[in-house]
Amino acid sequence: MSKDKIKSNNLISINVGLDDKRVPIHMEWSATEGQPEPIECKAMLLSVFDKDHRDTYKIDLWTTEMQVIEMDKFMYQTLRGLAETYFKATNNSNLSNDFMRFVQYFGEKTEVLPK
Repeated sequence: MSKDKIKSNNLISINVGLDDKRVPIHMEWSATEGQPEPIECKAMLLSVFDKDHRDTYKIDLWTTEMQVIEMDKFMYQTLRGLAETYFKATNNSNLSNDFMRFVQYFGEKTEVLPK
């Protein structure tokens, strides 16, 4: 896509406060459009697909306040979103249904969902 077709930009910022061992203890995010005021969060996952190298780069962070039960819910919701995104992007219903079955299994095993 040509940069000359861009009509506007939205800057998304993530501010990570670290302790003396460089462990995240405070995080907040904001966006110039839709969320200009920072919102505190306990965890974030960021994946970007590099156009030139055709590889995925990731940043996964969570604060020391993140509890295991919260991580279970965060991961369940993230996996569910990934399954939905995969279907929207590929229209591969067979594989996305398999993915959703795993998400259901994960939700039940972590007790995010009732069995």
